[in-house]
Amino acid sequence: MNKAAIVQARIDAKLKQQADFILHSLGLSASQAINALYAQIVLQQGIPFELKIPNNITLQAIHELENGGGKTFSSFQEMTEDLDREDA
Repeated sequence: MNKAAIVQARIDAKLKQQADFILHSLGLSASQAINALYAQIVLQQGIPFELKIPNNITLQAIHELENGGGKTFSSFQEMTEDLDREDA
């Protein structure tokens, strides 16, 4: 495959640093990740994940978390037990 095309994009520096760390741990370069994304865009004939505007409940949850609220759990089991208590 010819690798002559160049893609340039401006992104937030912190976002790039975080993504680069994850990509490195996966053994991928940014170029390889972008190539994979583009291949999926072609294969799926669109963005390969859902893009939508959050509803009011989601926006409230985001706001709560940004302000230090919300619950945290040390395990999946602990979370499901908490959900079971709320359903009872």
